[in-house]
Amino acid sequence: MSDRNVDMPQNPSTTPETVLFRATLTPYRSLSPRGFAALMMVIVLTSFGCGLLFWSMGAWPIAAFFGLDILAIQLAFRLNYRSGRACEIVEMTDEHLTVRRIAPNGRAEDFDFNPYWARLEVERVPDWGIIRMALASHGRRLSIGSFLNPDDRESFASALSKALASVRHA
Repeated sequence: MSDRNVDMPQNPSTTPETVLFRATLTPYRSLSPRGFAALMMVIVLTSFGCGLLFWSMGAWPIAAFFGLDILAIQLAFRLNYRSGRACEIVEMTDEHLTVRRIAPNGRAEDFDFNPYWARLEVERVPDWGIIRMALASHGRRLSIGSFLNPDDRESFASALSKALASVRHA
């Protein structure tokens, strides 16, 4: 008789906890990859046309500078898209509030709080909204969502505050 089909009772300590709140915070990038390709095509064609004009006038060294401009713009956008790979994953269960911060190079760092004691601190400016958010507990502070725009900070702060309140009142 094979034991492959026998259901074994699970240890309660190994069962996963129910996730009460989960949010993935990512930086906003307004230019899609397709838009980036179109923009670079316009820049390349413009630079090529201007470089060709200067070349025909006998100022050939200027054409090389147009090529350097294209490389500089390409590098700036690549660095911008690379920084856009950063994210923060906020996950809360009854026992843990975990923030996983993933850097653009892929290195991850985890921060753990007790959701009963953790509080969300927000700094507001009139006519602007939330400019800074941090989780605080037992003398520790962790800044979160620094790359979000004010509207996204507002909605995230509201959702996380409600989730933290639900854990305290449960």
